[in-house]
Amino acid sequence: MRVGIIGATGYGGIELIRFLMTHPKIENVMLYSSTQDGMYIKELYPHLANEKGLLLKKLDLKTVASEVETMFLATPPGVSSEWSGLLLEAGISIIDLSGDVRLKDPSIYETWYKRPAANSRLLEQSVYGLSEWNEKKIVNARLVANPGCFPTAVLLGLAPLVKADIVDMDSIIIDAKTGTSGAGKSPSMTTHFSEMNENLKIYGVASHKHTPEIEQELGNWQGKTVSLTFQPHLVPMVRGIMATMYVQSSKHVTKAILSKLFDDAYEKAPFVRLSSEGSFPATKHVFASNFCDIGFTYDERTNRIIVVSVIDNLVKGAVGQAIQNLNIMHGFEQKTGLGFLPVFP
Repeated sequence: MRVGIIGATGYGGIELIRFLMTHPKIENVMLYSSTQDGMYIKELYPHLANEKGLLLKKLDLKTVASEVETMFLATPPGVSSEWSGLLLEAGISIIDLSGDVRLKDPSIYETWYKRPAANSRLLEQSVYGLSEWNEKKIVNARLVANPGCFPTAVLLGLAPLVKADIVDMDSIIIDAKTGTSGAGKSPSMTTHFSEMNENLKIYGVASHKHTPEIEQELGNWQGKTVSLTFQPHLVPMVRGIMATMYVQSSKHVTKAILSKLFDDAYEKAPFVRLSSEGSFPATKHVFASNFCDIGFTYDERTNRIIVVSVIDNLVKGAVGQAIQNLNIMHGFEQKTGLGFLPVFP
């Protein structure tokens, strides 16, 4: 296959290159950038010095269909809503890593993202790309909305419980921690070393844009509107997300019942790993890999289920899941090109 990346110079684009250059089904990777046209990627990222021929160029709609079959959009919000329709008309399938086509209700998008929503035709056509739970729709999709990093960790952790209808949906509280790479490569007062070293920050208090995405998908599974508390924090590390979820059980539950629910849900999921009883995952367990590790328990004293889900925000939370979706869309085995073990220590 021939694939392209729009937004190839950001952290998402660079991580896509890392995986796609060793993907056995990929023949060629085209890199598109509106600001660094004519430069080789190794000039910006010396760690790619051995990857010859990776030239950045401007996207030309007259020639793009002859260059790529599938396009990854590793772009900020607003770019996908502008380009996706044109690329689809050119016969190119799209995997969008931005948030432009995840939310189906334009008014919700505009409230949380503070910008105009994509047109309704794109929103109707997009398929939410949570690989483990939406495979049947992804297979036939031409426009995949790759989930956000936090929603990926949260939804994978909550799905077995919500789909089994054992959760009091009004009780959900999600406490999440993330590394600084989730903010992208542009420096800021929030993420530079002096601000983050030996520091822990809360941000997006009751206002993070991934909140409606989580609520939308949980609501789809429940068939009703869902409201929850989601709160992220920034920790002094580069990669990783840990989402700790607290929910009240609405039915009789035991640790054994929980174990069966999770085992049945992810028995055939190659990238979801369940911790043994009494142990819980850490972000280092999934570093630089496409795995999501999940641990859980039941607190009889409070009737509360606690779920811990960890991912690498740049891989399973973005690029790895995007390639997993590429594999599903084109009939490849899901693990193709993604068989990297986590980096440790």
